[in-house]
Amino acid sequence: MIELMSLGVTVGLLSGFFGIGGGTILVPLLLLFGYETKIAIGIAVVQMVFSSVFGSYLNNKKGTLDVAMISTIGLGGFIGALISGSITSSFDDKTLEIIFLSFAIFALLRLFVKTKEEKSQKNVSKPLLFIIGFILGALSMTIGVGGSIMLVPILVGFLHVPLKKAISAGLFFVVFSSMAGFISHARLGHIDFESGVIIGLASLVGVYFGIYLKDIISNVLQRRLMVSFYFLVVIYLVQRIFI
Repeated sequence: MIELMSLGVTVGLLSGFFGIGGGTILVPLLLLFGYETKIAIGIAVVQMVFSSVFGSYLNNKKGTLDVAMISTIGLGGFIGALISGSITSSFDDKTLEIIFLSFAIFALLRLFVKTKEEKSQKNVSKPLLFIIGFILGALSMTIGVGGSIMLVPILVGFLHVPLKKAISAGLFFVVFSSMAGFISHARLGHIDFESGVIIGLASLVGVYFGIYLKDIISNVLQRRLMVSFYFLVVIYLVQRIFI
């Protein structure tokens, strides 16, 4: 119980700070704790429901959340994530770990690419936003991540959304994708509800402080810390899969 609660607080802190759902952090840690890959993914989905809803509520209070824009992407993400459980079931554990490793490497590499922030935000058609959300929802929930780590660079690099606003939007997207992912994975028996709820409730404490830190720390330091984290995740997964 104490270990799961500590894990939840840590994951919540990083989730709020980086604007991610938490699965990118939680799945490798649960694998380290000895959970099976599919169960680890299911627990991460439960935790993401808790952290994303609470974190988005806090971001909205701070005025950094563009509900109108992200709702269209979120709807696409919800529908896409509904098929994620079936996709997960079609792969064995090692294949899922390799997919997760590929995702972690992508997340790490994109942090070395400096995204240019523009003064004016682009207007994009709702159908295109919906398609973006659908693809991200289906792919991300298959491996138990919220999708925001892919959505944030799209919002900043292509739609010219300010970084901190994009981070808030990324966490709000996870509300949609994680709820649909929860439905899909629960139907297929991938979720350890007791562990998921304990971690999810504990993560709320971490989310509160993570969002507070996000709003006072510099973008440069935030990026450096994220690079360090993903580097450790990649090293662990490479060791687990290939050594």
